[in-house]
Amino acid sequence: MFDIGFTELMIIAIVGLVVIGPERLPKVARTVGHMLGRLQRYVGDVKSDIQREMHLEDLKKLQKEMTDSARDLENGLRTQAASVKADLDDTAKAVGSAAAGVTAESGIAAPADDALAALKDAERAIAQTVADDIAAGQTPPRDDNQLDLGLDAEASTTPPKKESKA
Repeated sequence: MFDIGFTELMIIAIVGLVVIGPERLPKVARTVGHMLGRLQRYVGDVKSDIQREMHLEDLKKLQKEMTDSARDLENGLRTQAASVKADLDDTAKAVGSAAAGVTAESGIAAPADDALAALKDAERAIAQTVADDIAAGQTPPRDDNQLDLGLDAEASTTPPKKESKA
């Protein structure tokens, strides 16, 4: 902190002895020592408070980023789920109209209703499976024919397989 040498300390002690006197000098020195100790503790506390606040601010920033990315991911999954549901509904309508055309031609209504019910059951089962996989955090199995973009941790740890043309 301060660059005070031995000679400066001796001069301060002699001046203190002359000004304060030999009777009160030990008491004053003790009081000054206690005050310096308190000052050092206070400075240390202020430093730790500032560091704690900076760390807390960083954590809040990180939490906000994670919340935003989770919200974006959720919105993306919702739009994909809505898209898949719409496609399945269109397919169900197409199958229903095709089945209605077949039943109108042949006069058989029961198999078309059974096919439509089976399609609805399959749709529910697929939606439930996808929802369970998303809730469990599972990713779909990796296909060797997929292009490795390096976006997932599993792909970055395993090198892509190269096929030799013989």
